[in-house]
Amino acid sequence: MTSPVSSWAARARLLLLLTQLTLLGGCASLSDLGGGHFTDLFSSDDEVVIDEAEIAALEALPKLESLWQAKLGESKTAVFAPVYENGALYAAAENGRLVKLDPATGREIWRIDTDHKLSGGVGIGDGMILLGTYKGEVLAFDESGNSLWQARVTSEILSPPQADSGMVVVRTGDGRLFGLNATDGKRVWIYQGATPPLTVRSFAGVLISRGAIFAGFPGGKLIALNLLNGNVGWEVTVAEPHGVTELERMTDISSLPVMDQNEVCAVAYHGKVACFEITTGNQIWAKDTSSNAGLIMDGNYVYISEERGAVIAYDKSSGVLAWKRDKLGSRKLSAPMIARGMRLVIGDDSGHILLINRQDGSLVARSPTDDSAIQARPEYLPDGFVVQTRKGGLYAFAL
Repeated sequence: MTSPVSSWAARARLLLLLTQLTLLGGCASLSDLGGGHFTDLFSSDDEVVIDEAEIAALEALPKLESLWQAKLGESKTAVFAPVYENGALYAAAENGRLVKLDPATGREIWRIDTDHKLSGGVGIGDGMILLGTYKGEVLAFDESGNSLWQARVTSEILSPPQADSGMVVVRTGDGRLFGLNATDGKRVWIYQGATPPLTVRSFAGVLISRGAIFAGFPGGKLIALNLLNGNVGWEVTVAEPHGVTELERMTDISSLPVMDQNEVCAVAYHGKVACFEITTGNQIWAKDTSSNAGLIMDGNYVYISEERGAVIAYDKSSGVLAWKRDKLGSRKLSAPMIARGMRLVIGDDSGHILLINRQDGSLVARSPTDDSAIQARPEYLPDGFVVQTRKGGLYAFAL
């Protein structure tokens, strides 16, 4: 157990660093400071020790079959994820490169050097490939790599733009959502959410389904918007801020919500996981937890990559705890991916892939990549899945 003295000392170090950040940045929001997630800035204040027996048990697990590997540029600040669409795989890197690959072999079909420093991608929809830049530029290409249009919004774009039903939705680092015309990139509407004094630097974008946009915001808010005009359908609270300092009160939803035909679920950092009726926003259930990585659901459970490196499963209908798996060799996990054969796929900050049984949380397999963090959710492939590492490696595995 942490002693009162050491707890006070850790809090003092956090507050001192927070003060320094405020003085350097001119404000308390990390959207102007660069770097990774807010929690990454404080990792040195909480020493992480992985037990040797834990590592030995993980190393004894079977390895996954490698399909292929490819290399893009390193991403020092942004978080990128490849996307599979219409039989092809698209991937991008901070250095401005966008590639189209054969998902079966990793063979490069075409490559574009955009001459922009990219910060968000890859987004997809309506036959378009979408990217965002640190200067707030939205870049749209067709599936052959031809440039369609460029548009500009108010600040850096940290997540993949998304397109559906003739609209492109872009999320910016200053807390805004933009609805752009998919034909020419012209602005149709804008939504501005309330922003607390201190926020997590979030790489989560938006979820578009059935003519609506679902997005989580700082302060534990989950919002449903009309895709065509940006009007608010409902706004609910996943988690209420609590605590004395702004740091303690930070309850941002910094990952994508997930949904099925009836409910939408979201998880807040320093807060709760909660599920709501899609049409009304009425809460179905909520449980205390904390995650800035994200969650996923199948027909039975909601699975969460928790803040301290555990994976937990709740019954989707009732919120009853089904199982919890820790001792995964890491304290920072990616959002989970649903895979064939009742499996979850998760990446970690040391570049390892974990395969977990969805029914009971048992470990199935573990494989290395290039020793750099896998921060984004693994992406589906017809024969398996692919991950992108911070060093820019693309690693495809079979299932």
